[in-house]
Amino acid sequence: MDDRIRKIDSPEKCEIFAKNATQKGRSDLANEALLRATELRAESYGASTTAEKEALQAVYAYEETLRAKNGKRTRANRTWQMIERHGIIESVNRAVCRPTETQGYKALLTMGLADFAFEAVVLRHPDLFSSEAVKISRERLSEWSRT
Repeated sequence: MDDRIRKIDSPEKCEIFAKNATQKGRSDLANEALLRATELRAESYGASTTAEKEALQAVYAYEETLRAKNGKRTRANRTWQMIERHGIIESVNRAVCRPTETQGYKALLTMGLADFAFEAVVLRHPDLFSSEAVKISRERLSEWSRT
């Protein structure tokens, strides 16, 4: 990550940086700034473990894909409701164990952000999730890498 971006201390400043970088034709820097914004948002949410922080980053990254698609900030309401009801880790477990991939999973993979998918979080921290979630995550990411 570019040092200028690493030093940014708020998501709002990251968004301004990203907008300016886009105007100057530097989509690489714009993407880094938006990823930094997801880091800062996850930190401010109050994650107590690395896995929780990564899961929150996944939600914020998904919201960035929604913003790109809709042209305005869009909240992942159902995901946030589930997090409020069940907690971060259990929500990731539930989302991954659904019979079909979530919209967030598809959107993140399409945008080249597979590392932010819940499935990737599960595989980085398999001891925190059910064996079913680990198995499904492995299958989905393996299938995606083949296509």
